[in-house]
Amino acid sequence: MGRIFEVRKSKMFARYDKMAKGFTRIGKEIAIAVKKGGSDPENNPMLRRCMQNAKSINMPKDRVEAAIKNALGKDTSNYDEVLYEGYAPHGVAILVETATDNTTRTVANVRSHFNKGGGTLGNSGSVAFTFKHLGVFKLSPEGLNTDDLELELIDSGLDELGEDSEGNIIVRCDFADFGNMQKALEEKGITAISSELEWLPMNTVEVSEEQAEDVFKLIERVEQDDDVQRVFHNMA
Repeated sequence: MGRIFEVRKSKMFARYDKMAKGFTRIGKEIAIAVKKGGSDPENNPMLRRCMQNAKSINMPKDRVEAAIKNALGKDTSNYDEVLYEGYAPHGVAILVETATDNTTRTVANVRSHFNKGGGTLGNSGSVAFTFKHLGVFKLSPEGLNTDDLELELIDSGLDELGEDSEGNIIVRCDFADFGNMQKALEEKGITAISSELEWLPMNTVEVSEEQAEDVFKLIERVEQDDDVQRVFHNMA
């Protein structure tokens, strides 16, 4: 009984850590959006996107409002968005998105995480060219016809339309068309469950289960860093 309790407790803490990390990530994205485009979501599409993503992970409304208010303060941090590139063990390419108020600290920490995890931090441009930078919109299928939607979104930069494992509609577009796609969906009265910019590998690397475990250990180490927003890889 004690062992079962410990496992349940461990899973509970893991879920809490994941939720807390998600709230922190969205909070930084809100701060960046407000600094760039102001606190009115009606006139700031980047902030609208952040608020919708906050809703998708059940971030409390008062916490969202607090993040917006804090971003308006004179003494709040200005975050720089920096992409780090490198390799995990076994030749797996890694991209690390960060939002930091101290790039010197962040690059030192990320390099340390790679070194301790058996990887190597590379130079800018050493890995990113093997990925496609895409906008990814998750939509509820309710009331939508995918064939019609596909035709309607082609002129807005649609790259791919499909479904995820939960039956949600997934719309992908090129990074440069992200704003056009967001506007097109809004004009059609479609509110995305979430909308993100993601890095999709153009080629993947096959690894064994043991090798995959090595890679995931490095990714987990990197993801625990407070400055890290998200990590992408090309492992199959």
